[in-house]
Order: sequence, then structure tokens, then C-alpha cells
Amino acid sequence: MRKLSVMMLALVLIAGGLAFARGAAEPDRMELSFAHVYEPDLAYHQEAVWAAEQIEERTDGRITVTVYPAAQLGSESEIAEGLDLGTSDIIYAGAAFLAGDYGELAIAEGPMVFRDFEHWMAFAESDLFQDLAEGYRNQTGHHIVAPTYYGVRHVSSSRPIRTLDDWSGLSIRVPDAPLYLMFADAFGASATPIAFAEVYLALQQGVVDAQENPLPTIRGMAFYEVQDYINLTGHMTNTLKTVVRGDLWDNLSSEDQQILSEVLWEAAMRSSQAIYDEELELAEWFEEQGLTIVRDIDRDALMEAVEPKWRGPDAPWSEETLERMLELAE
Repeated sequence: MRKLSVMMLALVLIAGGLAFARGAAEPDRMELSFAHVYEPDLAYHQEAVWAAEQIEERTDGRITVTVYPAAQLGSESEIAEGLDLGTSDIIYAGAAFLAGDYGELAIAEGPMVFRDFEHWMAFAESDLFQDLAEGYRNQTGHHIVAPTYYGVRHVSSSRPIRTLDDWSGLSIRVPDAPLYLMFADAFGASATPIAFAEVYLALQQGVVDAQENPLPTIRGMAFYEVQDYINLTGHMTNTLKTVVRGDLWDNLSSEDQQILSEVLWEAAMRSSQAIYDEELELAEWFEEQGLTIVRDIDRDALMEAVEPKWRGPDAPWSEETLERMLELAE
């Protein structure tokens, strides 16, 4: 159980009021929260709103869902903590973050693990995904309903990056998390963890030479304004998970479990396709803004460099899980 933060204490008190209100409502009605940290204009939120509408319609109003975007109910760690505390009902959370409770989930964001979007889709529809969800359920009690494609991470930089040698000595901002440090170390880059809100200024002032994020994030955070190149390295693919609070799931009827499963899965796939389609269009958009898009990346060399890390002592997944994931690309 995670430590109770001051903010979460406040959320517990709020949840207590919500629980009282729910108890006072009709006994066959249920009011749920769907919390996440993403902005309202992104596909993740738009599809969460669609899912809320569909759940209410398909349950004839017995279940209503209110979506809280942009960290309204707390940071990613706080809303995930809320699953334990009963202050969150449904959340989006990154696979690397959830791996703190169940390490095998980190395979969904392993450096160079996914070959392309088709490989990711094969994972989403695989027995491996179901087994990982079951393992997380056994570890935490909470129920993963669906994965969502968050996007492929690429590098924006002040100089082109084509070969493994180009990474040598590159000062690159990365999130302060083991999986991100893993790829930077494998490629020979100098990883510099910097708070997300400070990345633009760090790039502008030359504190770091580069940063890495999915293309929609590079545009949304305007990093392209202070960089000259976008290098389509595709070194990591991010995966969100839609998670339903365990005791809530257990108390649903089989009919309502089926409805939530179908709707939340469909929302995840709709969002995944929308993000993928946006990625396909953005390279051309960045070129229109005057940036150089580096497409001729030696990905084989990157994969060869990171492969020992896949099987090294710091890998949070088992050899079996890794092999099952790689086989999905065949």
C-alpha cells in the first residue's frame, strides 16, 4: 500500500462525501469517476468521454461515469493510489508506472521492444496481454480492461542523429524512470532527468542537446520551436492501461462487467488508432515548420545495443515474458 499523501487525504474526504451521496441515491444506480492526467483536447480524454456516454446508454442509466481530465483528481501516482483508497474508480495509467506494483507490465514500454504499430496491436490482442493483466490483478486486486497506444517516442535535437555513434555524448533529457535510463545508457547518451515542465527552457538555453517524446507531445509542448531536427528513432513505445478498481469490478453484475469491458476496450482501440493516424501526419507538419526530419535511422544498431539490457539484471520482466513479446512481431 502506498503512503497516504496530504492531497490523497483530501481526496479520501471528498470520496467519503461522494460515497454518502451514492448511498443516498437509488440503490440500483452507480456513479463512477474516470480520472486521468491528459488534456481535454487529446484522444485519450475524448474517447473516455465517449465511453462514459456509452456506458450510461447501454446500462439504461444505471451506471453513470464522470470523466476528470488534466489531473483534476491528482497526479498519475495519486489517482493510482486512489484505486487502493477507493477515491478512483477508473483510471488511465502508464505501463511503466504500473510496473512498480507488477514488474512484468514494463515489457509494454521496453526500449526497442516493439517493431511497429502492428506489433503493438498484436500485443493488445494477445494472450500475453491477458496474462499480464491477470498477474497485475493477482498482485494488486485491480482489473486492467484494455491497453491504449500512447505513441512512439522519437528524439528532437540540435543536431542530426542517424547512427549509434551520433548518440555518443549526446546530452538528452529523459524522465527519471529506469526504463528511460536503460535505453540512454545502452546507446551511450548522457541522460539528464529534468522535470517535464522545465524541458522547453532547458532546450532553449542549451542545458541539454535533445529530448525524446511522441510526436503529438513534441507538437503540443512546442519543443519543435527550440530544436532543429526530429529524428524518427522510435526507440520506445508507450502504453496506457485502463484500470478499474478491484472491489468495484467484483461487485458488478456479469452483465455490467461485460458492458464495461466492451465499451472501455472499444474506446481504447479508437484512441489508439487516432494517435497512430496523428503520428503519420505530424512528420510532414514539422517539416512545414522548418525542421529537418531524419528518417534514415540505423535501428538495427540501436536494437543490437539495447538487447543485452533486455536480458540484464536490471530488466523488470522475465525471459519468458520477453520472448513471448518478441514472438508477436513474427
